[in-house]
Amino acid sequence: MVRSTVHRARRRFGQHFLEGAWVDKLIRAIDPQPDQTFIEIGPGRGALTRPLAARAKQVIAYEIDRDLAAELRGTMPANVSVIEGDFLDANPEPRIPNPVRVAANLPYNVASPIMFRLIDWSRRGVPITDATLMLQKEVADRLLAKPGSKDYGVLTVLIGHRASVERVLSLPPGAFRPPPKVHSAVVRLRFHDPEPPVRDEAGFEDLVKRAFSQRRKTLGNALGGLTPQRCQSTLAPPIDLRRRAETLSIAEFAVLSNNA
Repeated sequence: MVRSTVHRARRRFGQHFLEGAWVDKLIRAIDPQPDQTFIEIGPGRGALTRPLAARAKQVIAYEIDRDLAAELRGTMPANVSVIEGDFLDANPEPRIPNPVRVAANLPYNVASPIMFRLIDWSRRGVPITDATLMLQKEVADRLLAKPGSKDYGVLTVLIGHRASVERVLSLPPGAFRPPPKVHSAVVRLRFHDPEPPVRDEAGFEDLVKRAFSQRRKTLGNALGGLTPQRCQSTLAPPIDLRRRAETLSIAEFAVLSNNA
């Protein structure tokens, strides 16, 4: 007989487990189909994993907590593969088919690195169509921010360059056990080729990070190597380097990067 144990949420892994009623809402938002394969990041106790597996073809679940990973291996259906380890250290599995979807209740402290990791996988050719992610509301606000707002920044530009973002659900702290001290949101990222294209993606990323590194400075001061004379002669229409980074659209950052 298998003895059932109650796994307590571990603070060091940022664990907050979703209540059943909200799992149902999330599953309806994801709308898994019988021919689809999912990557799940941080399955925890399997509250989302089980209904995903019941509706989808396959679930590949990455779990950093070795106790939870062992428990999942002993209780999940045959179409669930549990991979123990940190998703941030993982390389794409050879078993990932074409295409694949992602679902995750992300620990708040690693949400941004995981999203950048997904972008990296997409850039490397992993056929990710979309990712439905539960995040801290403030992170969702940053993803959806418009130029000129206080939430607009590096995350907005770099994720928005490779994926469209939509808000799917808003959740109160009481949707989790234990309740976090913040509100949460579910967003969906739909991955696409860089839009607009840039000559050098690494250079584009570096320029965006430098531009926002000192938000109160003008572009000319933050970027250094770009001069007003150079911009006037090479950019059409020219970008005024007296502007600040948070006023530029993704397309304008691409123009700057291609002419840097």
